Amino acid sequence: MFSFNVISSNIRFDNPADGAHSWKARREILASTLNNFLPDVVGTQEGWEPQLRDLESRLKGLAIIDENREWIDDRMYPTLYFNPLKFQLINSGDIWLSETPYIAATKSFGSAFPRLCTWAVLKENTGGREFFFVNAHLDHLESSTRKEQIKVLINEVSKVRGNLPIVMTGDFNESPFESVRKEIEESDLNLVDPWITLAREEVESHHSFKGQDKNGSRIDWILISDDLNCSDIQLFQKSIDGIFPSDHFPVFATISAR
Repeated sequence: MFSFNVISSNIRFDNPADGAHSWKARREILASTLNNFLPDVVGTQEGWEPQLRDLESRLKGLAIIDENREWIDDRMYPTLYFNPLKFQLINSGDIWLSETPYIAATKSFGSAFPRLCTWAVLKENTGGREFFFVNAHLDHLESSTRKEQIKVLINEVSKVRGNLPIVMTGDFNESPFESVRKEIEESDLNLVDPWITLAREEVESHHSFKGQDKNGSRIDWILISDDLNCSDIQLFQKSIDGIFPSDHFPVFATISAR
C-alpha cells in the first residue's frame, strides 16, 4: 500500500509586531514541528515569498512548488512543498479565486485581499500513480465571499484534475458546518473530511498564539477524495518554551491509496 504524510499549516505572515512570536523567533520551531512528522507534502497558507523560501531551507528534503507561479512582492501565497524522494512533480499552477482566475492578484466578490489556491499533480516514484493536490486560503471576513471563492476553486480544479485522487489542504476561515463545506459536498469532487470520519472531537484550529479560543472553530482542513484512505489525523497543539509554531495549529494526516 502506498501511503504518504500530509500537513496543512497556516504559518502566519512575517509580522514583527508579533513580538515573541515573530517569524524569526518561531521559524525553527515551526520547521522542527513539521519535520518531526516526516511530511511528504506540506500545504502552507499566509506566507510572503522570502518567508516561504526561508521555510523551504529548513524543511528536510522538501522542495517548493513554484514553477508556474508569478511571484508578486506584496502578496501572500498558499504554497505546496513536496518530497522528491516520494513523488515526481508533473504539473502545477495557481488559480486566483476571482472572476478572472488566471490574472494574478485579482479579487472579486468583496474579498478583502486577492486570494488564490495552488495545485500540483504529483506522481509516486515507485508505482507510478498520480495524485492531485490543491491548497487554498479563503477570505477571512465574509461568508458570502468565501462561498463564491470556493465555487471558483471547484470549477477550475474540475478542469485540470482529470480523474485523479485529490488531497485538499487549506485555511478556509470558517467551520466545516457552513457554506464552503456545503459547496464542496455538493460538487463532483467527492471529498470527505477524515476528521469527521475518524470521529475526532471538534476543536478550534486558530488560536492567536494563545493556545486556545473558546469561541473559535476548526477552520483548517485536510480533505481527501473518497478513493483514498486516512488512518490518522490530528492537530499539533503544543508550544515549545512558550512559543507556538503559528497562530494556527498545524493539521497532520497519514493518507494511503486504495
